[in-house]
Amino acid sequence: MSKTSYVYLGNHEYNLKFLLVGDSDVGKNEITDLLLPSTSELASKMHSECSARTTTILLEGRRVRLQMWDTCGQGRFSTIFRFYSKGAHGIILVYDITNRWSFDGIRRWITEVDENAPGIPRILVGNRLHLEFNRAVSRSEAMTFAKKANLQYFEVSTLAYFNVHECLTELARLAIVRNGMHWLWRSSKVLSLHDICCRTIVSSVQNVHSIERLPLPPSVKFEIRSYAHGADVCMACIKSNEPSRSLSMDLSRRLVHWTPPNLLSRRRSQRPSCSVM
Repeated sequence: MSKTSYVYLGNHEYNLKFLLVGDSDVGKNEITDLLLPSTSELASKMHSECSARTTTILLEGRRVRLQMWDTCGQGRFSTIFRFYSKGAHGIILVYDITNRWSFDGIRRWITEVDENAPGIPRILVGNRLHLEFNRAVSRSEAMTFAKKANLQYFEVSTLAYFNVHECLTELARLAIVRNGMHWLWRSSKVLSLHDICCRTIVSSVQNVHSIERLPLPPSVKFEIRSYAHGADVCMACIKSNEPSRSLSMDLSRRLVHWTPPNLLSRRRSQRPSCSVM
C-alpha cells in the first residue's frame, strides 16, 4: 500500500481520514453524531453504504481536522471497505460491550483491515460504557485481546460523552507520528512556557478526566486535555482489573449533568470551514 499523504493546512493543522468499522448496531453512528455536521451529507446520499462527518479537535493545543467515515456495518469482505479504506490515516474498531457477538466480530474486521489497509494505526473502542450493568465482555478480556493485537483500548460512553474525544485525539497522534509528520508538528525543540505548564498539569493528575475538577476556566481545561497522550493517561484509572472509583464517579457525574456535547463549542469562531474530500 502506498504511503498515505497529509493535507497541510497551515498553522499546524492537518486533514486526517478515519474509518469506523465494526458490526451493525454497535453505536458507530452514535460516535459520529457527536461530531459537528458538515457538507458530508451529499457524500452519504451518493454512497448510501457510508456516511461521513468532519470535525476539528485539539492535539497539544493545535487544531487537527478529522474526516470520520462510518461504513454502517456494510460490506464485510466486500469492495465497499476496500474503496473507503484508500487514503485512510486511522481505523477505529468499534464493538458494543453489551453484545458478545460484536466483540467476536472484531477479529474478522482486523483481518479485513490487514488485507486492505495494512500498517494503518488503529484503536479498539468498547462502546456504551453507560450500560456497564449489562456488560457481556469483561474489561480484562478486552484489554488482554487489545494487548495481543497491539491495539490501544478505550471504553467510551456516547451518552455521557466519556472518552470519545480522548480516543480520537490519541488516534490522531498515532497517525501523525506513524507517517513521520511529527518533525513538522514540532517546529522547535524549545517548548513554550504554555506547553510546559500544560504538560506539567497533565503529568500530575491521576487521569485525564481529573482535569475537569481543577479550578480553571472551562476553555483552559479543554486545551489542557489536548496534551494528554495515549491510553496510559486516558484510561489510567482502569488499568487494573478492578473498576476504579474515580472512573465511576466521573461517569456518574457526566450522566447526571449531561448536556448535548460539542467538541469545539467554545471555539466556534476559530473553527475553519470543513469539507469532505
